[in-house]
Amino acid sequence: MDRIVILTGAGVSAESGLGTFRDKDGLWTRYDLSEVATPEGYARNPRLVLDFYNARRANALDASPNAAHRALARLQEGFAGEVLLVTQNIDNLHERGGSREVVHMHGEITRALCASCGHRWDAPREMAPSDLCPSCTAPATRPDIVWFGEMPYHMERILPALSEADLFVAIGTSGEVYPAAGFVEISEEAGAETLEINLDPAPAPGRFDRMIAGKATEAVPAWVAELLGS
Repeated sequence: MDRIVILTGAGVSAESGLGTFRDKDGLWTRYDLSEVATPEGYARNPRLVLDFYNARRANALDASPNAAHRALARLQEGFAGEVLLVTQNIDNLHERGGSREVVHMHGEITRALCASCGHRWDAPREMAPSDLCPSCTAPATRPDIVWFGEMPYHMERILPALSEADLFVAIGTSGEVYPAAGFVEISEEAGAETLEINLDPAPAPGRFDRMIAGKATEAVPAWVAELLGS
């Protein structure tokens, strides 16, 4: 086995104190998605949107990486082949846990984007509608994250990697949101083995060759130890 592609979701960061989204008490159940997670909502009320993400940014920055994050960094370091770590999460806990390279398909809460010219830069802890883009000076600052109705980032890198993978692993993700929900089928069509590591099985059982149930902080380190033989 030479190539591994790993997709992580909210379940990896949940034990660091960051809320998941799809469960009955999840973050999205308490907010109107059209108001805080769409370009149209931002255009209507940028203050509401920026305040929402300011709170999320503070939560992410104050959180600490957990054993699952550190185990995946250990896998990247110790595996003899290639390990591409793709995350749906917008926090930076993978990086702070030691991962040397992370592909953020939904963007990063610690980065800012100009809605006018497309310039990107490191976000301050708090963003305001009056913040000016450092490139074009327009007051059009938004978080550099993918909202509903927008195309995920880095698909030109992710899709070829899936088609060449020997093993695809989905960790802590519901598997309900496309295009990520289709990654397992792409991998299987290319001949890869597929593994799900999750607190509970995905809504559509049998999609993966193998399933490991349990908390990410326990299941992921155990799986990494098994794979590395130590």
